[in-house]
Amino acid sequence: MPPRFWMAAAVGAALPDVDVLAFTAGIPYSHPFGHRGFTHSIAFAALAAAAIVALMFRDGEWRRMRIALWLFFFAAVASHGLLDAMTSGGLGIAFFAPFSSTRYFFAWRPILVSPIGVQRFFSSRGVAVMLSEIRWVWVPSAVIAALGSYRRTTGTGARG
Repeated sequence: MPPRFWMAAAVGAALPDVDVLAFTAGIPYSHPFGHRGFTHSIAFAALAAAAIVALMFRDGEWRRMRIALWLFFFAAVASHGLLDAMTSGGLGIAFFAPFSSTRYFFAWRPILVSPIGVQRFFSSRGVAVMLSEIRWVWVPSAVIAALGSYRRTTGTGARG
């Protein structure tokens, strides 16, 4: 895939945290448009994926792949809320916003919640959060990517 695909995937996965700007606008954390509110919802993931595909992949060469692209970017954006629902703090995730303001966590919450703010992030707490994310997010993601790469290069699996 071209670099714009990977760039769009990275931006899409981080996009839900644009809601931290709500703090500067005086919107409280618990508000439906506050942190971990609408931008962490399934509806937002669907809209963001549609926007990414429409803006970044409108060339004719992508026409036949649009549904697959949408599914991929939907998963990338939605994964952010799913991972945040596995953190140790906050008010939960508004998965069903704007239709419901109820916030949820998963029962299993091994990922340390990240401090909000650059200064707080660069502290011993920030280091602990990074180590937690490496353990629970980055290492499993790298293993899955390596297994997927291995399957493609060896020709094993359903298509091989």
